[in-house]
Amino acid sequence: MTDPVGNSSASRRDFLRTGAAIAAAAQFGALSNAHAAGSDVIKVGLVGCGGRGSGAAEQSINSSSNVKLHAMGDLFRDHLNGCHEKLSRFGDKVDVAEDRKFVGFDAYEKVIASGVDLVILATPPGFRPAHIKAVIEAGKNLFCEKPVAVDGPGIRTVLAAAEMAKAKNLAVVAGTQRRHQAGYIEVMKRVRDGALGDLVTAQCYWNQGGLWKVDRTPKMSDLEYQIRNWLYYTWLSGDHICEQHVHNLDVVNWAMDAHPESCVSLGGRQVRTAPIWGNIFDHFATEYTYPGGIVTSSQCRQIDGCANNVSETIVGTKGIAHLSPGNYRSKAFQGGRIRIQNERNPYEQEHIDLVDSIRSGKPLNELKTVAESTLTAIMGRMSAYTGQKVTWEQALNSKLELMHKVLDFGMEYKVPPVAVPGDTPLI
Repeated sequence: MTDPVGNSSASRRDFLRTGAAIAAAAQFGALSNAHAAGSDVIKVGLVGCGGRGSGAAEQSINSSSNVKLHAMGDLFRDHLNGCHEKLSRFGDKVDVAEDRKFVGFDAYEKVIASGVDLVILATPPGFRPAHIKAVIEAGKNLFCEKPVAVDGPGIRTVLAAAEMAKAKNLAVVAGTQRRHQAGYIEVMKRVRDGALGDLVTAQCYWNQGGLWKVDRTPKMSDLEYQIRNWLYYTWLSGDHICEQHVHNLDVVNWAMDAHPESCVSLGGRQVRTAPIWGNIFDHFATEYTYPGGIVTSSQCRQIDGCANNVSETIVGTKGIAHLSPGNYRSKAFQGGRIRIQNERNPYEQEHIDLVDSIRSGKPLNELKTVAESTLTAIMGRMSAYTGQKVTWEQALNSKLELMHKVLDFGMEYKVPPVAVPGDTPLI
């Protein structure tokens, strides 16, 4: 999962410049796996050929009979070749000539300029603001993985791109796939209809064990090692509260129909303390305050041998809803739970919805929403790292830029020290 993304080149056809709204039936799993309006092929460019990029490309080309992978880019040749080999089983839906396989820091620019209509961004999050901006400036439709930034300056770039995408009538779907999952959509409909009454609080969790790691080889530079292990470096991932827990925070923002006004967060690095784990924390606990004084809590942890929990709880004056993918329970719901027959995999549904939106000419634009959920996570990290209360405005207007301005494999890249609450300044 590595590399950069896009900039330049006009769309092949006017209809591909537009995005689109999802039909309600499609949202609830009624397959719109449509050949939709017209037979023109949508050419997809993939930037970031790691595991998530490979999965997103597969889901994209399977979303419609007239979608093909046209170009690929990654910072590392082995990522690109492995991804192409994996996807080759889809036959002529993968039509990537050798001169449309790009490697290097400028690979994203070449993918965008290769004649694609839709760009998939699956690079480490630190690269994403610049890549999103380039894709939208080039007039391309976009699928971008979450989170969309790692700091306040990045969020400001993405929010500006969201407005630009709206002005250009481009379709943008983000990797917050619960917003495309039938059960979650039905829960939020019932929340809006008052089934839980007035909302008074919420809790959300992503507590699990550790994740993958790539060992360092003698020839591996500082920069290559960090990018290949991007999860563990704040400049690349935003820490796991941002990279992973953003899913749950997005659900709470969705339920509250708002973003938090402030937060106070605790966190630390208790188990993953060796240098091989970069400079991120291994646990966070955050209290967010939403408009109207509604206080919610969140937990995320990546420590082996502990209790796991990936879920959300929404609490209202008339009931409590307990949510996790495929499991939607509340005594306030008729029958005590929402049952979805043959609920479609939301990773697939989000790409179906995106392609439908492109073809129907009514753009989906999720960029502002995912930017706000990403900033919700960033402000939680900022509070935990510094030990200070952080407001939405402080996080949004922060001058702290984590992304390196110069990227060169020949340079030394020392890892910043692990944050110390009460000592690390709030910038």
